[in-house]
Amino acid sequence: MLNQTNIVSGSNNSTLIYNFPSSVDLTGCEIAISNLTMFYSWDNINATTLNNNVFTYQWDEGGVLTTYTVTIPNGLYEIADINAYLQFTFIANGHYLVNSTGDNVYFAELAVNPTAYAIQVNTFNVPIALPAGFTNPAGLVFPLVTFNPNLVFPANFNAIIGFAVNFSTGLNTGVGTDLSFLSTVAPQVQPNASLLIALSGIDNKYANPSSIIYSVAPNVALGQLIVEKPPEFNFNRLLSGQYNQLRLQLLGANFAPIVIRDPNMTIILVIKDQDDLYSDGGAGNGSSTQQSQIRSGAKLSGQGISGVGRRF
Repeated sequence: MLNQTNIVSGSNNSTLIYNFPSSVDLTGCEIAISNLTMFYSWDNINATTLNNNVFTYQWDEGGVLTTYTVTIPNGLYEIADINAYLQFTFIANGHYLVNSTGDNVYFAELAVNPTAYAIQVNTFNVPIALPAGFTNPAGLVFPLVTFNPNLVFPANFNAIIGFAVNFSTGLNTGVGTDLSFLSTVAPQVQPNASLLIALSGIDNKYANPSSIIYSVAPNVALGQLIVEKPPEFNFNRLLSGQYNQLRLQLLGANFAPIVIRDPNMTIILVIKDQDDLYSDGGAGNGSSTQQSQIRSGAKLSGQGISGVGRRF
């Protein structure tokens, strides 16, 4: 069993080491995931590991066009959360008005369009003067000609909302209409939609890298508990030799360790010792073939084996 006490310091909770009480010979043994519980707490926006936390918008202030950067803090975000942070940035930059009911009015938004399986980006016409019934508490400088905020989505962030690299919504200068855009590819809101589990000492000739033994896909909401219980053990052969420890890593889609915020996890591994297949045949009962036949119900008779049967 591995839990947060096995986490390697400084590994962002993605590397765990299990130390055996003493050196063990795992020649001929196989290993599998038996049970895993952990919280869905790995970032989908991160400046370092994913480089996908920035996009920009252009804004006209009295005829002067300025580019503003939206820098999203590292964390776990739904599209609604990203939109809320865009609104937060609009407030910080004074790019909003307040309507007659006291609600803030913003001039761009990101929203989920479930029918189209897409992200919809809407931009709205910014007037040249304060509309009737509105107030301007942030001292917004009105443009000389109407325009729409021009949102630009650079590489990596663009994949989250499903638009092409450096897609631009356009300024729509002087037209006086609202604009709407749908993403052109499936949004990858979580770049690491599943975790790959890698284990030291694995000889999996069918996997690249050969250390991959399992994958975990969250079927819960952000921050909820993932409970993974494979219906059948997926055994992987261990390299022959003596072992003092096993090193387990939780990897992202690019096979690099990821940032897991909540260290509260439990991972149980089960080891199958090939010698156990014949241990109940008794010592001195002949070859491994004979022992296998004994397990099926055959009886020893003189030099050979007689009788047939089945062990239930």
